[in-house]
Amino acid sequence: MSVAPAPAKDPRPPVASPEPVDETAIYGHHAVAEAWTNPGRKIRHLVATRAALDALNDQIQAASAAGLRRPAPEIVQRATIDARLPEGTVHQGVLASVDPLSTPTFEAMLERARERFTLLIVLDQVTDPHNVGAILRTAAAFGAAALIMTERHAPPVSGTLAKIASGAVEHVPIIRVTNMARTLTDLTDSGVASLGLAEEAEQTLATVVSGLPHGLSTALVLGSEGAGLRRLTRENCTHLVRLPTSGPIASLNVSNAAAAALYELVRNIG
Repeated sequence: MSVAPAPAKDPRPPVASPEPVDETAIYGHHAVAEAWTNPGRKIRHLVATRAALDALNDQIQAASAAGLRRPAPEIVQRATIDARLPEGTVHQGVLASVDPLSTPTFEAMLERARERFTLLIVLDQVTDPHNVGAILRTAAAFGAAALIMTERHAPPVSGTLAKIASGAVEHVPIIRVTNMARTLTDLTDSGVASLGLAEEAEQTLATVVSGLPHGLSTALVLGSEGAGLRRLTRENCTHLVRLPTSGPIASLNVSNAAAAALYELVRNIG
């Protein structure tokens, strides 16, 4: 009777399962302050230190005056909040339990873009929540109507992302799509100019934008932190553009590139 040999041991180290990300907890003064006064945000619970609660007084009064239903805040010690969040989280003494925001559909955003000028941000597999949060904050500052990301290879709206965004998640909806190439095709079919940011592009962003029809809805498309825009994404943008960088380090972090590109885009449109 033969005995089957033992299976070979896999030399690769085991891959840890990713820990679930809680999308119902937001923290930090600006993130919670904007959520508290957002009529579209349902807040279930708020814990804060006395000092942090005092700093939120204006927002608490504004929400009350607007008739928003809000829970009574619970005053706690900082250690209580520390115990509820990952070690090292900078929560500024305030933590809110919330329901995720409802967002418009991609189809509704296309309809808006066909009717009037709409500025969109499209992220092609940008995975770092710090970068996405920073881009979202810049998008809010420059009046973007929405940020579009794929369902996969994109971060959830975690407390980290919301804090980095400094309240912008309450103002710029995040729309998730399944196929980036099809999304860009749909944008083009709806008359939206999609400007893919690529270092090797021949034309600068300002040059391309100056040649676009006045009032044409526009989407700024940014690629991942390392690889940039994927091939199909490049092929489905209506234009590839670059920033006029020079010097020994010509490339920018994706969130910095987004800020510079949005400034240049809005300056030329205006």
